[in-house]
Amino acid sequence: MVEKNLNYFEVKNHVTWDEYFILQAIMASFKSKDPATKVGCVFVDQNNHQLTMGYNGFVAGIDETKLPWGKDKSQPLEHQKYGYVVHSEANAILHSPTSLVNSRCYVTLFPCHECAKLLASSKVSEVIYISDKHNGTESNTISKKIFDLAGIKYRQLIPSQELIENMTKHFTASCE
Repeated sequence: MVEKNLNYFEVKNHVTWDEYFILQAIMASFKSKDPATKVGCVFVDQNNHQLTMGYNGFVAGIDETKLPWGKDKSQPLEHQKYGYVVHSEANAILHSPTSLVNSRCYVTLFPCHECAKLLASSKVSEVIYISDKHNGTESNTISKKIFDLAGIKYRQLIPSQELIENMTKHFTASCE
């Protein structure tokens, strides 16, 4: 008589690749010091291997205490964060150790038109994002036009309720 091996049983993966990488983009966004908009992104190859990541922040290596985080557009650009912040996508591209051709970009906020140009020039195949809060603005419309002309797919990913519940359980259990 063959005894059933108790070490073999079916297990369920509670997170898809898309959810896994968008969670990494969210984690990258937590590194941003921007008090208003924290954005993170992760680039992944066809084998689901992470290539690079980035978050929005000031130019690397400069004294950040001498720069403004404010975004009051009544002030000259020199006195607004917009003159100094490098977006998450640009940071990731700048720090990538390898080509990003045919990679996927997971990003917490739909890319602006400047980042869309960088993504298209890097030959990214797809952009997966959480928020499109600037939908309908001129920059957003230009981004989508760039992606369409370059053949870059883009789609919104909203984390599932199951994923959110599993994360809540995980963090709650970790704190007990």
